[in-house]
Amino acid sequence: MSASEREGEPRELHLPLAEGEAVVEVLTRHSGLSKRRVKRAMTCGAVWLTRGKGTRRLRRARATGRAGDELHLYYDPAVLDEEPPPPELLADEGDYTVWFKPYGLRSQGSRWGDHCTVARWSEQHLSPERPAFAVHRLDRAANGLILLAHSKRAAAALSALFRERRVEKRYRVLAHGRFPHEAPTLLDAPLDDRPARSWVQRLDHDPRLDRSLLEVRLESGRKHQIRRHLALAGFAVVGDRLHGAGGDAEDLQLCACLLAFRCPLSGATRRYALPADRLPLLHA
Repeated sequence: MSASEREGEPRELHLPLAEGEAVVEVLTRHSGLSKRRVKRAMTCGAVWLTRGKGTRRLRRARATGRAGDELHLYYDPAVLDEEPPPPELLADEGDYTVWFKPYGLRSQGSRWGDHCTVARWSEQHLSPERPAFAVHRLDRAANGLILLAHSKRAAAALSALFRERRVEKRYRVLAHGRFPHEAPTLLDAPLDDRPARSWVQRLDHDPRLDRSLLEVRLESGRKHQIRRHLALAGFAVVGDRLHGAGGDAEDLQLCACLLAFRCPLSGATRRYALPADRLPLLHA
């Protein structure tokens, strides 16, 4: 097997480090990867270091070990080679920012990397430079508004808002079929054996395409809740290749269009709405 073929194979390594050992040298020796590829994995957040009781991502190519350290590599070239479009900054409140997350960009990283997340992109490009913490999630296949905190204090306060359902969240969705109700209608089928409530109303319908433009407001936050509720009701989201019937040429037509809450840091009322040119269109 050639070197390029070896570098195309995912792998996971857990290695002890001796005092003063160079991390890049250890990973290169044990993984079969080139130094360039190892450094790329570190930059992308796929290398972790356990020291004492803590484990964290390790990005510094010049890092060396201490006695008792353990090194972890989670290498998947499919993840490391992702290059999604960048997010767009919509509002900067200092302690937190609001972004437009495009299709394909991730809300959160994994042990296999975090370079394709809005938080990591923010850390690398936001001015002034700040750490970034995700406080809620938006599906990789969805697009729209996402909020990042820039201190642990702000992250804790904003996470509590989302956890306690004190954030108004609204979505625009293109769905197959003619949703029958113009007034907000409750879909409350349990998901994963837990209560789930979605309020859905039809804003418009295209009889030629037999598609509805919907607004959805959530009272709960189950995984893929909008997509699953609409599919169960017979109105699958256009572009939903997981819960829909398939065959759509478009990406998922689900957009987080509004976030509104009382700021837990200042007490001010905040309302962020996505610009009209970013919303899904029923008519071409």
